[in-house]
Amino acid sequence: MRLQLIRMGSGLVTLALFAGVPAMAIDADVLLPSAADAMAQAASPQAIAEYRRKLKEYQEARAAFEEEAGAYWSSISEKRKGRNAKRRERQAIALDDYVLTQPPVYTGPKRPVNPEPEEEKPPRERKPIPVVADFLKAAADNFQFVPQRPSSEVEFKRAYARYALAAGLTREQAVRVYSFETGGTGNHDMQSGLSASRPGSRAISTAIGYNQLLTTNSVELLAEQGHEFIKDLTARAANLSGAPRKTIDHKLAVLKKMVAFTRTVPDTWSEHEKLANTPQGWAVHAMVLDIDVGPMLQTHKLLTSVIFARAKGYNRPLSAAELEMMNLTGDGTGFDMVTMPQAMREQVPTSNFFQRGGYERNPVAIRHYTVAKLLAVTDERMDFNSAKPGAKELAAAF
Repeated sequence: MRLQLIRMGSGLVTLALFAGVPAMAIDADVLLPSAADAMAQAASPQAIAEYRRKLKEYQEARAAFEEEAGAYWSSISEKRKGRNAKRRERQAIALDDYVLTQPPVYTGPKRPVNPEPEEEKPPRERKPIPVVADFLKAAADNFQFVPQRPSSEVEFKRAYARYALAAGLTREQAVRVYSFETGGTGNHDMQSGLSASRPGSRAISTAIGYNQLLTTNSVELLAEQGHEFIKDLTARAANLSGAPRKTIDHKLAVLKKMVAFTRTVPDTWSEHEKLANTPQGWAVHAMVLDIDVGPMLQTHKLLTSVIFARAKGYNRPLSAAELEMMNLTGDGTGFDMVTMPQAMREQVPTSNFFQRGGYERNPVAIRHYTVAKLLAVTDERMDFNSAKPGAKELAAAF
């Protein structure tokens, strides 16, 4: 691109001299737009030298920061490994098992702007995120199944409340987590990033519903809890006849096929994630929308954390904010925060529970930089959103 502009500029100078008119006397207004742009873009040697000086300063400052940051995040990783080893040995976790300083923040100069035109890079292609319509189509194409949708939102809320209570969740846990995850107004088919009130909004993940299940969550839950779902639906079918019995029998047959599909790989998150990114995995995710299976999936998204805590010997009921920490960060990481005494929560930075990239993309964890502050702001958001119509409707369903 730069060579082309130079040739254009040289051609104009030659033409001006041939006509007997000094090149510098040509008014820029009469030049072709591309020629005027080329002349405007030409950078002086002084500007280029200044840019290179500033670039060197920036690169040196950035390299020094990266060295400091790399050492910090390496210590975070080492401390985490140490805590895991102590837990395996059933040893007590102490304050010095955490990094107690905040992550370094880059305060050096900004990267300077190159005064010379640079080759434009094509924009990075975004991988499209499937939406509800894609999940429904996948279910129809791969399992010849259409989820049974509720006649109203309150019908789904009542089904969720019945199942959640019977399974062991409390009203407070269910309502407050719903309030946090959906803003207190979400429907059973709400997808992260999409909003009817924001035309043109885009999905930012595959998370759907009251507790925002990802495709991988749905695959993993069917793989691990599918036998319970089948048992529950089989018991319901025994009390039905006619068309309702035919509907639930078909649903059972599809559910069994889906469970078998999710168990074709080892029971690990990474393997389930691979399945979740296939058309069959999308089809499994469509079950989140079903009036019978959807409440089971939503419930077990939270219940697995409760069971995990109990299995580790933590028998005190989890607060909604504690449960949300396990829901957001994963059971192992969340449990690390949940079991921490309040005095330690006040001192331990939130960075101890993140990878560097995840932390730097999380403004909430950065602003509320200790475990105590993060739990407090989670509670505050739950308090505020619990007063909204959807949360009140869910609370009434219990």
